Amino acid sequence: MDKPTRNPSTPQTKPRESTQSKKKGPKKKKFNARKLIMGSIIAAIVAVICATGIYIIVIMSGFKILDANIDKIISTTESTLIYAQEEGKDKDGKDKPATEISKIYRGENRESVNIKDVPERLKQAFIATEDRRFKEHSGVDLRAIGRALVTDIIHMSAVEGGSTITQQLAKNVFLSSEKTAFRKGTEMSIAFALDERFTKDEILEKYLNRIFFGSNAYGIKAAAKVYFGKSNLNDLEVWEMATLAALPKAPSRYSPLTHPDLSKERRAVVLRLMTDQGYITEAERAKAAAVDYVPPTTGSTGTKEYASFVDYVVNEAEDMYGIEEDELLTKGYRIYTTMNITAQKTIEQTYADPSFFQKDAADGQKIQSSMVILDNKTGGIMGLIGGRDYKTKGFSRVYSKRQPGSSFKPIAVYAPALDSGKYTPYSLLDDTQTSFGSYTPQNYDRQTHGQVTMFEAVKKSYNLAPVWLLSKIGVGTGISFANKLGTTLNPQKDQNLAVALGGLTDGVSPLQMAGAYTAFANAGSQNKTHAILRITDAQGKEIAAYKPEKKQVMQPSTAYYMTLLLQGVVETGGTGVKAKFNRPVAGKTGSTGLDIKGIEQYDRDVWFVGYTPEWTAAVWEGFDKVDSKHYVTVGSGSTAAIFKTVMSKALADKPITNFVKPANVDDLKEPPSGISDVTATYIPESKRVKIEWTSLGDKVSYELYRKGSTEPEAKMIIQTPKVMVEDTTINSAETYQYYVVPLASDSNTPGAKSNVATVVIPKDDSLPNGGITSPSPSVSPSPSPGNGGNNPNPSPSPSGKPVPSTSPGATIKPGTGTDTGTSPTPSPTPTPSPSLNPKPSPTLSPPPVNLPNEEKPKIGT
Repeated sequence: MDKPTRNPSTPQTKPRESTQSKKKGPKKKKFNARKLIMGSIIAAIVAVICATGIYIIVIMSGFKILDANIDKIISTTESTLIYAQEEGKDKDGKDKPATEISKIYRGENRESVNIKDVPERLKQAFIATEDRRFKEHSGVDLRAIGRALVTDIIHMSAVEGGSTITQQLAKNVFLSSEKTAFRKGTEMSIAFALDERFTKDEILEKYLNRIFFGSNAYGIKAAAKVYFGKSNLNDLEVWEMATLAALPKAPSRYSPLTHPDLSKERRAVVLRLMTDQGYITEAERAKAAAVDYVPPTTGSTGTKEYASFVDYVVNEAEDMYGIEEDELLTKGYRIYTTMNITAQKTIEQTYADPSFFQKDAADGQKIQSSMVILDNKTGGIMGLIGGRDYKTKGFSRVYSKRQPGSSFKPIAVYAPALDSGKYTPYSLLDDTQTSFGSYTPQNYDRQTHGQVTMFEAVKKSYNLAPVWLLSKIGVGTGISFANKLGTTLNPQKDQNLAVALGGLTDGVSPLQMAGAYTAFANAGSQNKTHAILRITDAQGKEIAAYKPEKKQVMQPSTAYYMTLLLQGVVETGGTGVKAKFNRPVAGKTGSTGLDIKGIEQYDRDVWFVGYTPEWTAAVWEGFDKVDSKHYVTVGSGSTAAIFKTVMSKALADKPITNFVKPANVDDLKEPPSGISDVTATYIPESKRVKIEWTSLGDKVSYELYRKGSTEPEAKMIIQTPKVMVEDTTINSAETYQYYVVPLASDSNTPGAKSNVATVVIPKDDSLPNGGITSPSPSVSPSPSPGNGGNNPNPSPSPSGKPVPSTSPGATIKPGTGTDTGTSPTPSPTPTPSPSLNPKPSPTLSPPPVNLPNEEKPKIGT
């Protein structure tokens, strides 16, 4: 019997197979994924093999480069030339010709040192800062590279290198400073080769001897000499080691000679890294971080013509255009600058003449000084000098921040007050002894001067008036204005009235002061200070160029009125008369007093900052470190004389021009002239005082002030167009003082105060305080609009001018003298509470208190 076959079931299974085949789709995908994985594995193996091959090639390439250049000595390929080329065109409309003024190149200021002679902490300072895993990696720190890659990806550019000390050595010896993948790969290959061929100590020794430290110092030993005057590295202190370790990142920027503040900040970073890595204690860190840098008296690299200007150009090339000094010394660039050769030579010749300066101190130390001249229209530096006997890469005092004293008053007080529109040069200011909380300023001569115009306050350099004025406009307003001009103040510590007198926490530099004053000379417009016009390569291809940056920092009227005020300073009777020469000149003196017992009458710093229509110059003089043996005795007249000598000679070949009033600026209206014949007479029959004076015309009204013997200050008792007033509000056996302030009816501008007329009321029982009550007033005074005539405590008007009124029950009777017009409205010119006398007898003031920064700015300078 045959076996049954499965054929009958076949037709039934086919549909199931078809269904299953459709369901096998995912299995097919799984099969493809398996193939993809296998392919990836194979590709990865191939990639590893290729990478290994490339790695071997790179390593071999590094060894090949190292072998070929192991004894390579880099020499200057081509010097960089620096030219003076003033901005503008000549008479034919062509660019002014350029004159070569200097040549810079990599010199021989390099000294080698054996690693055994390098202190352990000095090594640690560099390892902590530049390559903390130096002793662990094989020339390349992969962790650091990974971190750098992440940073570069985030910033979408090569901003962080992640280079080890070994890589830096490779780059400095064999490569350029460009940031490209190819250069980085070559650098890494050489670093691997170096790490293979040399010990860690040998690599560190080569690095310390090769690295550039700025100021033309190559190698750690040369740097120690330049910055600290020490040839034995074991003599270096921890703070000095940290300062040196801070330099390789940006030698020009962190040089303690040119940027002591930035150097100190960077030093603090290095010290923190050393502490975090266990190389120094917290106490050592704090002590080293607090030290202030003082440049050595020896160890500079020599003098040469235009050294101060050339050094400034090198710094600007790095700060503004990112071209490092090391590159400038080797690439053969051509740098065209703003220098005016006549100005620069005149500065250097003047500074070489000791007769312009105070005699040397008993220990032979010279008083120092610096000067900067800027073009008002462009901001270009015409000339500068960093100090007397300045040496290349020396300590440049054009950057040094010092207390500016009274030369800061125009920046923080007078200009912002004028810019508010509420004050004019003829506004009356209060120069009486006044306390502002715990701050009690005083004048240099220890005298007060009552109410004075802004003209007088600036010319005589009074102190009380600007402090009073700053209290009115607000310290914040003054600080904001100063910051806008580039004289940046400390936002926390300078929030006080001492800034009115230049009592600053951090001080300002001659560069900053010159830049600020250019705005006064340029209709309120300020240009960025610069020395470089353009940079080309040796073939003339432009590498970088200055792009003008101009901003309006004040109203044109403010700048013009400030110029009128500052012109008065150099006129007869002004504090800056020694700066005057045969051109229009405006400027301000400044000095800061000593707080050393027994010599308080002398100064720490003296200044003159001034300008002609063409140029602005700032001159500072003082000792780098002030103590009981080193201080200024010559006053600000010395800096004014330097200004005059340099500017008169430097501008001798230029046509004389005048200060020009900007368009749409109103002429300054002079207030009424003063009155000098006020008389006050007691009339016994009518029991009243008659006050009379001569009329100044029909466009003038008058404010009459009175002070009794028991009153602290005079009060305005009436404003009238008449020239005779009868006062019936008098007391028996009392003494009264009267004076008059004329007021221009068209502008409400007050004139100078009159003479003071004094009258003594005899004992009379019919007068108040004499036995009977005061008679009823026969005539009431005409009150100022908006104020009650009998308000005993009037509030200031919106303009800030107090409008005094009569005392309760007072009777003021205008006389029948000549009627010169209708009563004017209150003056919009802010006026302080009147003092006892318009020109009182000298009043001694209490001794000065220390300012917040222990500086005591003086007036009269």
